[in-house]
Amino acid sequence: MMKISGATIVKNAVLYGYPIVESIKSLLPLVDEYVVNIGKSQDDTKKLIESIKDPKIKIIETEWDESIRTGGLILSIQTNYAIKHCTGDWIFYLQADEVLHEDDYDEIYNTIKVFNDDQRVDGFAFNFLHFYGSAWTYKNARNWYKNEVRIIRNNGKIFSYGDAQSFRLIDGEKPKAKLINARIFHYGWARPHSVLIKKVVDFNKLWHNDEYIVTKFADFDIYKCLNELDNLEVFTGRHPKVMMGNKEFLSLENFLFIMQLREKYIKQRSILQYLKALSKKIPIGRYRGFKKI
Repeated sequence: MMKISGATIVKNAVLYGYPIVESIKSLLPLVDEYVVNIGKSQDDTKKLIESIKDPKIKIIETEWDESIRTGGLILSIQTNYAIKHCTGDWIFYLQADEVLHEDDYDEIYNTIKVFNDDQRVDGFAFNFLHFYGSAWTYKNARNWYKNEVRIIRNNGKIFSYGDAQSFRLIDGEKPKAKLINARIFHYGWARPHSVLIKKVVDFNKLWHNDEYIVTKFADFDIYKCLNELDNLEVFTGRHPKVMMGNKEFLSLENFLFIMQLREKYIKQRSILQYLKALSKKIPIGRYRGFKKI
């Protein structure tokens, strides 16, 4: 019988406003166990996870090596540690700011089941919706990945890579994956703005030294934080049910802010829209962290 494990990592979920409870709850119906790797936190992250009270959840606690400040590597290190504790045939890795939609459950499960015995398939990729600034505006830009692998075969030959966005095989090759007609709602850039600023600054410490942080983020405000205004589109669909009670994420105020931000940078936006139109005439591909089969 096919067994599916869930896996995630999280640290300072309260401090940085991660929708980790919603993320976990959105995946629980599809998995037989859920490994949650909690980094030593400055808040009540562990209590937050424990409040879900589901017997499928298996908590492991770790202390992140803060001396690793290159390429966000600590994120893949901790992800791989969570993966090692999974016992399923497949591992469904969902990041702490990623949420599944309940309408996609059948499509996800049935696709995995169909290809369960097909050894050509290393994993499964999803369509991503990257919400930016609010739950009602999302990015549709070439430099934001459109698809990514979130389910891998648990055979010891696939590992989390780089800053944990993607996976690689032990020989360094990209995994071969089937693209599932299902969505992952990515809320990494849609959270209370004061929290978002702190998260962006602090997480840059996983890539850069203190000198860079001091210089780069002097007088850092929300306008500098949310400044990629090209290719913003309005979301008119329905969010996952688990997110509907999260008023901070679904705040109309954030939507209005983005509209004001667009007006503030209307000249910049016009230039970027021109470049976008120009780029349609030039074959520029999106980044893809897998080989589609």
